[in-house]
Amino acid sequence: MRMAEGGLTDAMKSLRHFLELIKFEHTIFALPFAYLGMLLAAGGWPTWSQFIWITVAMAAARTVAMGFNRIADRVIDAYNPRTASRPLVTGAISTRTAWAGTGVATIILVIAAWQLGPLPLKLVPGALLFLFGYSFTKRFTWLSHFILGFTDALAPAGAWAAVRGSLFTPDDLPAWLLTALVTLWIGGFDLIYACQDIEVDRRHSLRSIPARFGARVALRLSTLSHVLTILLLALLGWVMGLAWPFWLGVLITSGLLLWEHSLVKPDDLTHLNLAFFNINSYISLTLFIAVVAALWI
Repeated sequence: MRMAEGGLTDAMKSLRHFLELIKFEHTIFALPFAYLGMLLAAGGWPTWSQFIWITVAMAAARTVAMGFNRIADRVIDAYNPRTASRPLVTGAISTRTAWAGTGVATIILVIAAWQLGPLPLKLVPGALLFLFGYSFTKRFTWLSHFILGFTDALAPAGAWAAVRGSLFTPDDLPAWLLTALVTLWIGGFDLIYACQDIEVDRRHSLRSIPARFGARVALRLSTLSHVLTILLLALLGWVMGLAWPFWLGVLITSGLLLWEHSLVKPDDLTHLNLAFFNINSYISLTLFIAVVAALWI
């Protein structure tokens, strides 16, 4: 009996460490944009089956990406003070357990895609290529920020495909606008986040725009990315003829991005976590609420 209780305790501890490893609570970044693709594709609320399986698919996809990223970067993470306390580096969780969790999430993603229809299932191999592959991009290109952004942008595109059953027709233009704006939004704030790792990246020959061109250039490119994000949001609203709550959401998002950029300076990154985590969470939720309101008015 005690052995069984001990085994259960160890399993729960491993699960807790795995969820900490992949920062499961940060799924809030990805899910609202996946739901945007879902809601806009349906022109309202989809079926409950679609909602449930899209949620499962997106949570699984993020788990795959984060789990493999931690495995691939575990040696590099050990040399970076910011990441040296991650569970895989400290030994709180084993590489074997991390692989197991990532493998289970991959299986769940495939099952969810199968439940959502033929097109989502066909898109899975390409999605997995990016979910596994983006972790290596810092080894060979400083455009890794935007590859990360595109990987995250697969969420709204996949959700759109799950509801519409199509992704490559003229009527699917909104899905590609969503993909582009999420790519630029996430690439832009990853440029900000990467500024804190300039010295570590240079020391270990990792490629990033801040490491290659400096924080000042990186922050300017981040600003440009976010200006383009707002323009694409406006184009999305115009193409879909969305009601006034959407435009209010775009206005609030513009203000939040201005706040984000006002907090971070090339020589002052003390407010970086507020800019990265808090404000971007507010942006995700703001746009989600704005689209919901626009579709129901």
